[in-house]
Amino acid sequence: MINIVTDSTSDLTLEEQHQYGIVSVPLYVLFGGQMYKDGLEITPADLFKGLREGKKTPSTSQPSPAEFAAAYEQALQSADEVLSLHISGQLSGTVGSARLAAQDFGGRVTVMDTHTVAMGLGMQAIRAQQRAAEGRPMAEIVSELERLQRHAHIRFTVETLDFLRMNGRIGGAAALLGGLLNIKPILAVQGGRVEAAGRVRGAKKALSEISQYARDYIRQHGRTRISFICTDGGETTLEELRASLQGQDFEDFGNHKFGAVIATHAGPGTYGLALEPVQA
Repeated sequence: MINIVTDSTSDLTLEEQHQYGIVSVPLYVLFGGQMYKDGLEITPADLFKGLREGKKTPSTSQPSPAEFAAAYEQALQSADEVLSLHISGQLSGTVGSARLAAQDFGGRVTVMDTHTVAMGLGMQAIRAQQRAAEGRPMAEIVSELERLQRHAHIRFTVETLDFLRMNGRIGGAAALLGGLLNIKPILAVQGGRVEAAGRVRGAKKALSEISQYARDYIRQHGRTRISFICTDGGETTLEELRASLQGQDFEDFGNHKFGAVIATHAGPGTYGLALEPVQA
């Protein structure tokens, strides 16, 4: 038997973790002089409220190897092996901590960099658990995820460029000009990094661009799993986005909110899609 471990940037809800038997190890947010566990002790709403009140920009940190070791010990109580799936190593040092911890388990723990984040990671964890429940061996599950990663994708936009500026992703002048011109960047997670995928003027055009991308993706890959993802303030737009995809061939994985770690970089009103083909 194989159990699945992931981290809090997967954005799996506590109910989903329980439903699928997935263990999630929280990352940390340093904010207002205190360290909080992502998803357990701080929410994006807490974060945005604190920033409005004048607190300094938060920073984030990965779990320690000891925390992963504890998760592996727990998972191995009911399994022979563990598959540990994590946020892209180009975005966080989390997978490095997991690999250090795995060295002490005699080959019973396999650690994978998923080259993605949010429900891109979450859907890989669910797929891995489903395959494990079918009795598939570790090598077969890993091989399927490696094939999947070449085609899985996240496409999203942000309401404001201020958070990208605060976290050093763009310069202050670019953020100011973008705000004045109502420019909405279209961003993608590809190759394990967050990359620019275009820019449009206005919120309606941004939604249209993301919707068209999803339609093109389904046309290319066939039946598709889609998670609708957002921070606080993006929920209404997600329903508009879902409505725009009526009649398309996809499995709806529901709405998922980013945790505080991702919200630190994305800001309120961020929304988008995580997509993966049903057949890897």
